[in-house]
Amino acid sequence: MTTRALDVLACGMVTAVGLDAPSACAAIRSRIDGFQETRFQSGPDEPIIGAPIPLIPEVVGEQRMAYMVAAAIRESLEALPTPRAMAAQLVLCLPEEGRHGSPIEDSVRLVRRIGDLLGNSATGPTRVISEGRPAGHAALRTAARLLADPDTDHVVIAGVDSYLTAGTITHYLAKNRLLTPDNANGFIPGEAAGAIVCGRAGQGNFRLAGLGLSREQAFIYNGLDADGMHLPLRGDGMTAAYREALAECGIEMAGLGYRIADLVGEQYWFRQSALASIRLVRGAHDFQDIQSPAESLGNVGAAVVPVMVGMAMTAAAKGYSGGSPVLIEASNDSGACGAAIFSFRVQ
Repeated sequence: MTTRALDVLACGMVTAVGLDAPSACAAIRSRIDGFQETRFQSGPDEPIIGAPIPLIPEVVGEQRMAYMVAAAIRESLEALPTPRAMAAQLVLCLPEEGRHGSPIEDSVRLVRRIGDLLGNSATGPTRVISEGRPAGHAALRTAARLLADPDTDHVVIAGVDSYLTAGTITHYLAKNRLLTPDNANGFIPGEAAGAIVCGRAGQGNFRLAGLGLSREQAFIYNGLDADGMHLPLRGDGMTAAYREALAECGIEMAGLGYRIADLVGEQYWFRQSALASIRLVRGAHDFQDIQSPAESLGNVGAAVVPVMVGMAMTAAAKGYSGGSPVLIEASNDSGACGAAIFSFRVQ
C-alpha cells in the first residue's frame, strides 16, 4: 500500500490556545499565543516563559498526558459521521526515550490510562513510537501499512508531550537552550496533544500524497558534549526527506503551495529548513509561505505533527490555506527528519 492510499478524515487538539481543534486553529491563524510566566525560573526574579495548557495544576505527569491525549482522540473520533471508527487502531507518538524530564515514564501504563479514559472501546490495538517531534511522520507510514489490512477501517495517530516539567526545564536551562533574557537563541517550552483519524483513499478530501524519512548526521550540537568533531549543517537529512516525499508525490519543490514546520525557535531549525528548500527549488516559482505552530504553542514535542496536519486540513477545508499541496516537516535533536506532502481534493 502506498501513502497515496491514505486520507486524513478528522482531527482533535488540546493546546495552550484552545482545547479543541476549531478554537486552536483559529487562534494560531490569528497569531494568538499561549505564552505566560511559569513557576520555573532562569534566575532571581526571572520566570521562564512557557505555554502551559489550562488544566488543574495538580494534575501532572502521565496522568496529565493521558487526560490531554484522550480528549484529542475523543474529539477526532466524534467528528466522524459513522461509528465505524470506534474500532480504530491507535498509533501513539511520544517523547524520545531517555529524554531528560520526560513526563512519561511507562508507555504501557499511559496506554492503559488512555483506554480507561476512553472507556476501552474507542480504540483497538495500540502501537507506540517514541521519536519526539518527527514521530508523527513514522506514524503516517505505520498507518498506511495498517490500512492495507481490509479489517482495519481507521487508524488514529495521536501525539502528546510536555516540556514543562522540572527535569526538562533544569536540563535545557543548563544546556542554554531555553529562551531567556540572556539567551535569544532558545525555545519556549510548551505542551499539547493532537490526534488525526486516517482512512483509505476516497474517504476524505485531505490526501497524503508523499512521505519521506531520513536522518541528519549534523544534528544540533553534535559532537560538542563528547569532545568530538562538530559536523557543519548542510541540511542533508531534511533534503533527503523532502526529496523522497516530492518523488513519491511526483512534483518538484517549486510546485508546493506552502510549508508548515516545527520551527521551535533555535536558529538551527530555521537554517535546516532553508537549506533543504534552497537545495531543491529550481526555476521561477510563486511565493511559498512557511508557518509554524511554535509561534503560538512553543515547543510541543511529539504532539507537533498531528497538530500541524490538523492545521493544514482545517485551513484547506475553510479556504484560507497557503496553497496546495502543503509540505509538513519535523525533526528532532538526534537527527531524525520527516517530510509529508498533503493535497486537498475539492469535491
